[in-house]
Amino acid sequence: MNYKIDHVGIAVQSISETVAFFLKTFGGRASEVFESKTDNVRVQFVYYDHQRLEFLEPTSPDSPIAKFLTAKGPGLHHFCFGIQNVEAELARLKAEGFRLIDQAPRIGAEGKKIAFLHPKSAGGVLIELKEITD
Repeated sequence: MNYKIDHVGIAVQSISETVAFFLKTFGGRASEVFESKTDNVRVQFVYYDHQRLEFLEPTSPDSPIAKFLTAKGPGLHHFCFGIQNVEAELARLKAEGFRLIDQAPRIGAEGKKIAFLHPKSAGGVLIELKEITD
């Protein structure tokens, strides 16, 4: 499987404040704000040439991001790898004994298929898989 780093996810209390800070300090270009009612999260990307950061803000105290912020505070939340076929990769990883958070892909903030691997199977790091076409 050919993995490509797609983005780094960062949990924040306020997207507007954090994105404004990153744009003022480091430049870049901001995406639109996406909202997932399913995950109770608001998402915005900041682009730097071929790299990008994803900022995640909870929209509910029950959000996984709200729970993360309560437990660990703002900061690195996950790494996302872009791959060609999320279903096939989930099946391969499950067969190899990886713990999966998502047993099947779901639709993420940008309308792409995504799935998460449990940190206990990835050296303590939350890993997102995202289906890409390039």
